[in-house]
Amino acid sequence: MTDTVLILIDVQRGFDDPSWGRRNNPGAEANIARLVDSWTGPLVLVRHDSTEPGSPLRPGQDGNRFKAELDRADADLVFAKEVNSAFHGEIDLDVWLRARGVTHIVLAGIQTNMCVETTARVGGNLGYRVEVVLDATFTFDLEDLTADELTRATATNLRGGGFAEIVSTRDVLQRGRVLAADR
Repeated sequence: MTDTVLILIDVQRGFDDPSWGRRNNPGAEANIARLVDSWTGPLVLVRHDSTEPGSPLRPGQDGNRFKAELDRADADLVFAKEVNSAFHGEIDLDVWLRARGVTHIVLAGIQTNMCVETTARVGGNLGYRVEVVLDATFTFDLEDLTADELTRATATNLRGGGFAEIVSTRDVLQRGRVLAADR
């Protein structure tokens, strides 16, 4: 599975701040932890360093730190970004991936319809095979759409637009067990 990397996006404590509003998928963190515990390939952790005054995701704030589910992660690369796409951070992620022969990226994290979706779209445009582990993401209600509606729209946009496959944590874990058994 060396051509495949797991990228965990913005799994940060600041998203627990009540100012974000109502979220969906309360099991996302447990699924992220299951992915971290079972993943045997390269692992990338991306952190959002907000430039917005008052944001709980600003550097120096406790909310900028990764959530406890990542405490045991043995990451190959950790870097920050200030925009939605992990491909536009302080590291040139495309160059890093290509230098390692990565052709397949598996994405999970926060927010489903923001940074996860944007990273999936850019990754698809760059020619990567992209999978989004939808049950290992969450988002918040936005304007007149619920978090669940936004998640469904993201899945439809990514799948229907040919940017990414939508998978579950169980799909990823089962594939990992099959690969391990074949070794």
